Amino acid sequence: MNITILGIESSCDDTAAAIVRDGYILSSVIADQEVHKKYGGVVPELASRAHQKNIVPVVDVAVRQARIRENDISAIAFTRGPGLLGSLLVGTSFAKGFALARKIPLIEVNHLQAHILVLFLKEKDQKLNKNVKVPGFPFLCLLVSGGHTQLIIVRDYLEMEVIGQTIDDAAGEAFDKCAKVMGLPYPGGPAVDKLSLSGNPEAFVFTKPKAKRFNLSFSGLKTNFLYFLRDRLKEDKDFIKKYKADLCASLQHTIVDILLEKCILVSEETGINNIALAGGVSANSGLRKAFHQEADKRNWSLFIPEVRYTTDNAAMIAITGYYKYLKKDFAGQDIVPLARMKP
Repeated sequence: MNITILGIESSCDDTAAAIVRDGYILSSVIADQEVHKKYGGVVPELASRAHQKNIVPVVDVAVRQARIRENDISAIAFTRGPGLLGSLLVGTSFAKGFALARKIPLIEVNHLQAHILVLFLKEKDQKLNKNVKVPGFPFLCLLVSGGHTQLIIVRDYLEMEVIGQTIDDAAGEAFDKCAKVMGLPYPGGPAVDKLSLSGNPEAFVFTKPKAKRFNLSFSGLKTNFLYFLRDRLKEDKDFIKKYKADLCASLQHTIVDILLEKCILVSEETGINNIALAGGVSANSGLRKAFHQEADKRNWSLFIPEVRYTTDNAAMIAITGYYKYLKKDFAGQDIVPLARMKP
């Protein structure tokens, strides 16, 4: 009997739905919210209102694209957290109602776990799967996003241990906040990445904040970058305009170095050579290139999701729901969303 999971993702500003059958992706639909760009960041109240507007149409499209009927769905998986509480409430409420009406299991999903488990998603087209490798257990995953930067040892599909994390800002926050100072559009990370391609990564040297053992820190880098620009702008009001590409390249190089150095440390101390990236920042071209180069040097087996599965999406929720379904790990109708959760 086929196991067909409907996944719902509504943790931030993207309303997403996806269908996974027996571990294979059948459809993945995302409705983003352009309204936040003019504010330079996500406005929680606007996000939750947009989710209410988008969720039914998004689910409808996902079901039709998968070429299934709603009666074919075995269970519905939804993001319980972490995320914006108002946004999570929309997805949770929809999932509860759908499960209750259809008399099917309800599966809560940890958003952070889902970013990692998307590595195990399979494509319908077998030709696409030929070049797709999945990590063996245990493996080390660097989870990098706008709100989280963590080093996680993954021992099984649903068994994960956080061994290191940022003690202040996440890597994605450092990208976005520094981008904002330079006048780049939101989200800042992709804008920095694009400009860095034409810049010199060694043009400027920025601080690499220290943190104990496997932990990370980015707040000091952000402050150093801010003061550096302040001082240079006093000398030349057009400094950012003249050197924007070099600034982006140097900033990106610094952040990537911080992340890579910690992964090398963990790998050396644990002996784990299966290394994975996950989360929105894993789409960064500089990060991917640096890890590929290091993997060649150190004989790592490296695993990185396709770019379309790095940012928030429901395919990762559905595949996590699939593995939880296999273990009969279901939630009750009394489940509530959580703004903060650990993997």
